[in-house]
Amino acid sequence: MFLINYETIYILKPDATEQVNLSILNYYKKFIKIKGGKNISVQHRGRRHLSYNVKHYYDGIYIQMNYQATGELIRLLEKSMRFNVNIIRYLTTKNSSLNSITFES
Repeated sequence: MFLINYETIYILKPDATEQVNLSILNYYKKFIKIKGGKNISVQHRGRRHLSYNVKHYYDGIYIQMNYQATGELIRLLEKSMRFNVNIIRYLTTKNSSLNSITFES
């Protein structure tokens, strides 16, 4: 099994409470771990102004996650984020570092 380095940034609604933010953050961290992801690092980037309004919001709370995972895990993660009403945008990118592929036995 190949594990590739990924980075997912998602934007939460600015009117969500801190408790909701932490529960979403912990949910996705556990989700990645349960589905076989490794080396999970989460950074709370804080509230920022959006360049343009997204779903009638001008601000958002940015969360950045770096981890190693398979393509199947990414598909499941993005499907879950698509249906989460508190997430207004998300983007997953593959990190192009030289050590990005790990063999899992």
